Amino acid sequence: MAQKKAHEVDGWLIRPQTAFPIVLVYGPDRGLVSERANQFALQSGFKANDPFSTVRLDASELEADPGRLFDEAHTVAMFADRRLIWVRGAGAQKALGTALKDLCAQPPETTVILIEGGDLKKGSPIRAAVESGSAGMALPCYADQARTIESIIDDVLGRDGLAISPEARQALKASLGGDRLATRGEIEKLSLYARDLGRIELAHVTEIVGDVSAKSLDDATDAILVGDVAAFDGAYAGWIKAGNAPFQLLSAVMRQFQQLELLRSAVDNGASASAAVASSRPPVFFSRRNTVENAVRRWNARALSRALDRLQATVLASRTRASLDMPTIRQALLAITIEASRLR
Repeated sequence: MAQKKAHEVDGWLIRPQTAFPIVLVYGPDRGLVSERANQFALQSGFKANDPFSTVRLDASELEADPGRLFDEAHTVAMFADRRLIWVRGAGAQKALGTALKDLCAQPPETTVILIEGGDLKKGSPIRAAVESGSAGMALPCYADQARTIESIIDDVLGRDGLAISPEARQALKASLGGDRLATRGEIEKLSLYARDLGRIELAHVTEIVGDVSAKSLDDATDAILVGDVAAFDGAYAGWIKAGNAPFQLLSAVMRQFQQLELLRSAVDNGASASAAVASSRPPVFFSRRNTVENAVRRWNARALSRALDRLQATVLASRTRASLDMPTIRQALLAITIEASRLR
């Protein structure tokens, strides 16, 4: 079986083995899945934005036309030595799992297939196809643990030549975790703020990363889930007026949609929305259960995938142009709110 333990993945990605042309990166931490998929593409020598060498596909497209993946995999590149087929949104698709099983048995010679998946259970069609095939490699991604967060803090602050006090480090660690993209984004933001200071103190962490109000976050998040544009506008304005960072709201919304994706997968596999929410871990607070249950019924897998893609793109955009993070994040969250109202 070709698979790595969670703690072995980073080491393998430093020098990916060419003996595995089919690579599945999966797990509940969508930010980490995305980061590692990009790392694999880079380390394998592909340019992600080169249309001649990289083909991007959605798993839902391939589920409807599974033969397309086989055809794409055995198409010879015209303007490059190798091709990368990058599949996103893999979940419980059975036809795609069968297509991957066939490709593992008859792997392409000049094509690499990279699949980004969600929290795939052991024995699910896609994960089973890759793990059991001699040409496939499965790489699990789980939420950042304390040691991993320490590593990211050291990496970002070391790069920028910043020191951090023990108290500030402890406070920063306590505020992070759950999603790699959000974790790295918070540390990058703190580093940018303290770049000319040379040393990060507890006051800086409290001011930039600080604790958030769960009630205010829930109000804004619930308005997005149900598609209430007026309520979202009021919650967002109140959040900013209180001196909170827009990125904290963006991170909370991303975590909520990641949870929704898992709950929707359970519903698509036969569970009721109420049963899926009742068994959710971490548990949904009782006062929000009806809202979350309705959201699970309303948001289908494809809509959730689009929303999470938009949220990820917004994280990157707000980090790239920090001076415009407030309007950038508001526009993205408003667009998702409007989509929720249409789904309703």
